[in-house]
Amino acid sequence: MKNTGNKKLKKISYLVVILIASVVTVYLVSPLFISTEINEPFPPNSVALVSFENFSVMSEEARVKVAQNMNTFQKNELMSQYANSENGNIIAINESMDEISGSSELNYSSISGSFIGANDGIHNAEGIAKIIPLEENAASILRLENLKVTNGPDLYVYLSTDNNSHDFVNLGKLKANNGNQNYNIPLGTDLSKYDTVLIWCKAFSVLFGSADLKHQE
Repeated sequence: MKNTGNKKLKKISYLVVILIASVVTVYLVSPLFISTEINEPFPPNSVALVSFENFSVMSEEARVKVAQNMNTFQKNELMSQYANSENGNIIAINESMDEISGSSELNYSSISGSFIGANDGIHNAEGIAKIIPLEENAASILRLENLKVTNGPDLYVYLSTDNNSHDFVNLGKLKANNGNQNYNIPLGTDLSKYDTVLIWCKAFSVLFGSADLKHQE
């Protein structure tokens, strides 16, 4: 009887050990101890990862790098905030031709074009672009008249070969998004090649508006 009792006790002990070992095994191989990886996209209907305030105070170079990791929704969210803000370029400027040495109203070239905005609800531009020749052997001037551009980060004025910024001459940062303004065209620039004016957002590589420069009859 004693042996029979010992056998039963040993059997129960074995079962308990097996049960404990099974529980431990299941626990160890559970998801808590399995290394996994997931890369979910940023929720399209949530607030932009970078706040407008933080983005505005970054350097141009930093904005370009941050924008490269944003999705379309995030970019459009920031663009909309710029368009409705009072930061950045929301100012008017009215440069006259008298400020340009060697030019006059009589020197106005017949090369001009009207701006056409992206008209996507966020980016837009309107106004006139004109080429103003100066004295002989002097650089010409690009004059933007009655310009109205949606506000945006890091807007530049380019002379380009088309509506993209693949091949362009950088005339400098947009001075203001409203008014009349003048930009020096580097001496030797081939205006038959670079015949399109772009208002270009450097931060997001987005076109705000373009004007095809043509000889007007």
